Amino acid sequence: MSTSVEGRAVPAGPSRRLPGDMAMWFFILAELSVFGVLILTFAVTQMLHPEPFRESRRVLDGSIGLALTLSLLTAGLLAALAVERVRRGRPRQAAWLLLAGLLSAGVYVALKLGEYGHLLGLGLDMEAGTFFTLYWILTGFHFLHVLLGMAILAWMAGRCRRRAYRPDSCSGLESGVLYWHMVDLVWVLLFPLVYVLN
Repeated sequence: MSTSVEGRAVPAGPSRRLPGDMAMWFFILAELSVFGVLILTFAVTQMLHPEPFRESRRVLDGSIGLALTLSLLTAGLLAALAVERVRRGRPRQAAWLLLAGLLSAGVYVALKLGEYGHLLGLGLDMEAGTFFTLYWILTGFHFLHVLLGMAILAWMAGRCRRRAYRPDSCSGLESGVLYWHMVDLVWVLLFPLVYVLN
């Protein structure tokens, strides 16, 4: 099929579509809305009480926050590369990339659990002031999303090994990777808000 532009026949290009399933897009938008409310609450509360937030933030290690960020972004990059491999008909390579992404996400989990343990050892739980109440709610809610994302990465890696995804049929893989990118995006917002900005 072709269309005419100024008298010339031009082949019709491939139809454009959003990657993944529409249901996943709605789910992601709903989750981003919840995170948006929590992030806005943290930011507004910090504006109203800057000094307690500044003092509380000094307990956190910004280098750990940066390492957490890099581990999540690395996992997201590997997951995106896995989608490209499936689109090129190389699902076994995609499986290895997803497993590497899972390992990178595991670094995040290990670091975050270490940070949680350190804070609890200092007695800085949810009742240690407004900063730490919001810190535990925000990062804990995000941590649960990371764990779900890791389960999705592992499941997709198994399906890639079984060649369940094909270049013309990989919307399930795209949906899972979209979810992980949402996890990345939220953390990219949380990192400066919680660890850096005064």
